[in-house]
Amino acid sequence: MSRRSGILEFAVLGLLRESPMHGYELRKRLNTSLGVFRAFSYGTLYPCLKTLVANGWLIEEPGNTPEDALATTLSGRRAKIVYRLTAEGKEHFEDLLSQTGPDAYEDEHFAARFAFFGQTSRDVRMRVLEGRRSRLEERLEKMRASLARTRERLDDYTLELQRHGMESVEREVRWLNELIESERAGRDQRPGPDGSAQHDNTSGESGGLPRPGGTPGPDPSGDTAT
Repeated sequence: MSRRSGILEFAVLGLLRESPMHGYELRKRLNTSLGVFRAFSYGTLYPCLKTLVANGWLIEEPGNTPEDALATTLSGRRAKIVYRLTAEGKEHFEDLLSQTGPDAYEDEHFAARFAFFGQTSRDVRMRVLEGRRSRLEERLEKMRASLARTRERLDDYTLELQRHGMESVEREVRWLNELIESERAGRDQRPGPDGSAQHDNTSGESGGLPRPGGTPGPDPSGDTAT
């Protein structure tokens, strides 16, 4: 399985965990909610769905809404297929959700993982965020070293492009720092009933995101300079 197809399977399972959907609804959610998938086509999605069905992680059911019945009657076509997550599929998705290996830090995979942070335990969120930050700090160090070596040989436009790429990575590192601090603050202190701070180590609680107006995160497409 390619890395990108693995990301797509992960996202499909995560979306279907929320509710069963038609293929068209899935494609729309992948495009609108997870921008990293906006270039995916039906030709990519449906083989993925068939694979997940074959693995026992999804089942296919005929659409049973009044709109589906009317469309079938008027067109004479087969009812739309609805995809539903099985118990085995839910278990498989939860296993994927708990993984924090190097793939979780890469551009596209990180964007997909972040989209499902609301379903992810705090300790896993922290490991993914810290891993992503470490990966970007390594990338930033290499970019700075490369720029220092080649600065004299670059024209003004190429130099500006290099600087823009570095600024994009620096911006995401600042954003990750804010997220990590928010997660730590949510773990260590939560307001009690009387407004006083209370210690909290519940791994599944949401740590909370930085307030609006903070440093923006990466483009959902994962288009971070390399």
